[in-house]
Amino acid sequence: MVMQDRDLAALYGVETKNLNKAVRRNLDRLPSDFMFQLTLDEAQACAASRFQIGTLKRGQNIKYLPQVFTQEGIAMLSSVLRSPCAVQVNIAIMQVFVRLRETLALHKELAHKPAELERKIEGHDTSIRTLFDAIRELAAPPAKPRGEIAFHVKEDSVPYRVKRK
Repeated sequence: MVMQDRDLAALYGVETKNLNKAVRRNLDRLPSDFMFQLTLDEAQACAASRFQIGTLKRGQNIKYLPQVFTQEGIAMLSSVLRSPCAVQVNIAIMQVFVRLRETLALHKELAHKPAELERKIEGHDTSIRTLFDAIRELAAPPAKPRGEIAFHVKEDSVPYRVKRK
């Protein structure tokens, strides 16, 4: 999660060039993992998405490549800018970053839940399918009618009759 210098300058109520001057005077406080500069392609992509068009209008050219600050770099800006406003803005930004991280962590946990359920029921699918196949087979009428299973004795075929007393 990062923020560009122009966005931070707007939050602090200063011009971007003044923010960058303060940063240049205090480069020892902002190492490369706290702050970095965008490449020309990255800057143009950001500018294009900002203006919702592929090219910039007259006067909206990229004269200086933007600086981008990580969460740690933004925290360090409060010591670089040294104004009460900067401290308050940094506190608010840090609170947003914390909430954002919490939200992302919650969504990661929720994203893993369907995968867990899928793994649990993966074996159940074949078992359920087998069960339904067996039920269909039992419920289906037989393919050809079976003959009667019984022993029938015809009265004429009995050679003699036993008389009972």
